[in-house]
Amino acid sequence: MASLYANENFPAPVVAELRNFGHDLLTVQETGKAEQRWPDAEVLAFAISQGRAGLTLNRRHFFQLHATQPAHAGIIACTFDPDFIRQAKRIDDAIVRHGELKGALLRVYRS
Repeated sequence: MASLYANENFPAPVVAELRNFGHDLLTVQETGKAEQRWPDAEVLAFAISQGRAGLTLNRRHFFQLHATQPAHAGIIACTFDPDFIRQAKRIDDAIVRHGELKGALLRVYRS
């Protein structure tokens, strides 16, 4: 399964469900960086340093980071979905379909 780093605003119930699917997930809150207005570039840099794909709702910012900094462990950019179980399943499906995340930009949209 995938090693992921969830951005601060990523829904905790989705994180929990992705862990139930077997993904190794670390959050900004768990690294002590919550509520510090940590710039997205630093979030991605930390994810890279840990060998984790970034998981975010900040699509536009991370699309730009991917374009300027393609050497990362992956970026999964999602739209918000209030059905957290369904969102986690779509993310898991995208990861499984894509396989290797290194350098990849996955877009997971609400249906």
